[in-house]
Amino acid sequence: MELTFLGTSAGVPTRSRNVTAILFKPGDQGSGRWLFDCGEGTQHQLLRTASHPGNIEKIFISHLHGDHIFGLPGLLCSRSMAGSVAPLTLYGPEGLREYVETCLRLSGSWTDYPLEIQEIKAGQIFDDGDLRVSAASLVHPVECYGWRIEQHDRPGTLDARGLAAAGVSPGPLFQKLKKGERVRLEDGRVIDGREWLGPPQRGKTVAIFGDTAPGPAALTLANGADLIVHEATLEHAMAEKANSRGHSTSRQAAALARDAHAARLIITHISSRYSPEGAAALLAESRALFPETELAEDFYSVSL
Repeated sequence: MELTFLGTSAGVPTRSRNVTAILFKPGDQGSGRWLFDCGEGTQHQLLRTASHPGNIEKIFISHLHGDHIFGLPGLLCSRSMAGSVAPLTLYGPEGLREYVETCLRLSGSWTDYPLEIQEIKAGQIFDDGDLRVSAASLVHPVECYGWRIEQHDRPGTLDARGLAAAGVSPGPLFQKLKKGERVRLEDGRVIDGREWLGPPQRGKTVAIFGDTAPGPAALTLANGADLIVHEATLEHAMAEKANSRGHSTSRQAAALARDAHAARLIITHISSRYSPEGAAALLAESRALFPETELAEDFYSVSL
C-alpha cells in the first residue's frame, strides 16, 4: 500500500501546500487508485504524479467543507473528457449526491462512465476480499468521517525449496498450494498446501482521519494501526480554538497515536498561518509525545 499527499493545507492553499487530497494505492495488483478528499486544484496536483483521473476507482469524501470537495466536479468532468469509461464510486456523507448532481446539471456537464454515489453512515463500507474499509463519525461542525483500511491477513510463504525436494515442480500447482489447497500429483500423492506454508502474514492497517476534534470514535478507528494520518491544524497553545472549530492540535494527534499503540503518525491539514518553520514546530510538538511522527508535505509518499 502507498499513500501520496496531494494537498496538506487546512482551509486555503498556500504557496507550498494545496488543500486536502490523498492518493492511495491499494496494493501491488493493477494500476487502480483511491482518492481521499478532493480539494480545489487536486487535478492539477495529479498532473505532477504518475497517476491520472482515469486511474481512480474510488473517491472517499470525509465531509462537505469546500477545502475537501471543491476539486471534485472538475476531476469528474476531466475524467470523462479524457475518455475514461471505467466505473467510479464515490463514498461520503449525506448531501454528496445533491452536490455532485447539482454541479454537473448547472454546468451542463456529464460523465461518460458509470458513476455511483454512496452516501454512507458509520460502519463497514465494503470488503473486497483483500481490503476492508470502515467509516467512523468524527467531531466536526458538519457530518464528517474517518476511514479505517484493513488489509486481510495473507498466507505465509510457501516452502518452495522443500516442495522441490519432495518432487513437486514449480508451476500452477504452486499457486494452488499457496492458497492452502490440496493437490494430487501424477504419482498419486496428495499434498496439502497448509502443511507447506509459513505463518500467516499480518495485514496492514491504515487510519485516515477527516477534520476532527478529539472524540470517542478516534481510538477505535486508530487502534493498533500501522499508520495514522491525522490533522494537526494548530499548535497546542491554541487547543481551545482548534477544538471549538472541530479541529485538533499537534499534541492531540500525537496523544491519540500513542494511546492507540499505532506504529506511525503523519500529521497534515496544517493551518495556512504557519510558515515551513512553524510547521516544523508543530512536528516537534507531536514528536515530544509520539516520536514516530512525520510531517506531510505536498507530494510526500509513504509505503507500507
